[in-house]
Amino acid sequence: MTSGRILVVDDEPQIRRVLRATLSEQGYEVQDARTGEDALIAVRGSRFDVILLDLNMPGMGGLETCRAIRATSEVAIIMLTVHDSEKDKVSALDAGADDYVTKPFSMPELLARIRAALRRQPTEGASESFRLGDVEINLATRRILSKGRELRLTPKEFDLLQFFVANPNVPIPHGRLLQAVWGPDYGDQVEYLRVFVNQLRKKIEPNPSHPRYLLTEPWVGYRFALPE
Repeated sequence: MTSGRILVVDDEPQIRRVLRATLSEQGYEVQDARTGEDALIAVRGSRFDVILLDLNMPGMGGLETCRAIRATSEVAIIMLTVHDSEKDKVSALDAGADDYVTKPFSMPELLARIRAALRRQPTEGASESFRLGDVEINLATRRILSKGRELRLTPKEFDLLQFFVANPNVPIPHGRLLQAVWGPDYGDQVEYLRVFVNQLRKKIEPNPSHPRYLLTEPWVGYRFALPE
């Protein structure tokens, strides 16, 4: 039986009821919140493994709520929305979401996305601790320090970095990255990689505009140039 704690944040009562019933049947412990403000109270009071967060809510919207949660928590966040444009997807990912599901969605798809959000990549083949200039990365503890100051990475940012570290100095196609980090149902969401690589560059590169470690392989994917 699956286990994990999920917070459902949506202003529509029917969606909250359906998700609570379905996810509970799958073995998840489920709590729900009607507004972004209620979600922040819930996050402060409890620990969750995944948050399903509606993008369009009255009052504090999904993007604002996502940013507020991400400022203090590394919990996996899946954004739910009726919008399907690349701009909306990028906005959600930029706000700190790990994934994006468009309404109406099938329950098997959502369950697969939840499993992907809960997945943690193995560290086999990668050093447990190493440095990139002033940045110290510890894969075992999932901590990153820059000049002694801790950097916060979202779960998927860290999983992506971890996969890069385990596969250094070789071009990695977009599809392989997506399937390794997000799951086998992914492969065409290149915008995910573009956002997450840019976020990683801002955190670990001395000059994000001229990356030294996370290099773009035109028309292919990316390459992690691990210093010798």
